Amino acid sequence: MKLLGIGFGSMIAAGRVLAILDPDSAPIKRVVQEARERGMLIDASYGRKTKSVILMDTEHVILSAATPDTLGGRWTELDEEEAG
Repeated sequence: MKLLGIGFGSMIAAGRVLAILDPDSAPIKRVVQEARERGMLIDASYGRKTKSVILMDTEHVILSAATPDTLGGRWTELDEEEAG
């Protein structure tokens, strides 16, 4: 199982990630609020501004202070390591 670093030493299972999204749109804000209400929200931003919302195949929603570009690059690196 490959782990994806999402900032501040936090890691998630890379194979379970469905999407890494920008948190600024209204639909994504609704997804975050609904996850909070269902108890499926994990805040890994450590009190910093949320720059990414990560959707998992387990229906968990994870908040990160790393940008979607940063996380996407790390995710791509993991795929290249696996292929190469």
